[in-house]
Amino acid sequence: MAEAETTVAQDPVIQFSVFIENRAGRLLELTAMLAKHNVHIMAMTTLDTTDCAIDRMVVDDPERARELLAVNNFYFTECQVLAVEFADESRLKDIFSAFYDAEMNIHYVYSFVSRPRGKCGIIVNVEDLELAGQTLGNRGFKVLTQRDIAR
Repeated sequence: MAEAETTVAQDPVIQFSVFIENRAGRLLELTAMLAKHNVHIMAMTTLDTTDCAIDRMVVDDPERARELLAVNNFYFTECQVLAVEFADESRLKDIFSAFYDAEMNIHYVYSFVSRPRGKCGIIVNVEDLELAGQTLGNRGFKVLTQRDIAR
């Protein structure tokens, strides 16, 4: 199969939710460990809760990240998310309008740390990834695959 034919369903973007103790330096340990092993964090958000922080992240090498997290005793879960690339911040309203028109709930959104080619990008968690991808594709947005964000 040619690279251009790869679909989101065949190569979904993987998000890790890492549960981190609320203590000084633990987020540093996580990011330093990944960097040391050449795993790049492409998008990230951290949520503080009473007992721990939850760091949601998308990396360029999920297989390696999965292995490193397990070996280094970081408790994590993973799921598929939608990654969307767009020209500039003025297009955010168009993305959210597409979801609204499709009557689709958005669970959460966060932005990329870095995107190739200088484009903007967001990570979106919605109730139906396939429908969301089709909806955005029909409106001219580029929905990224895991291969698209690999370095």
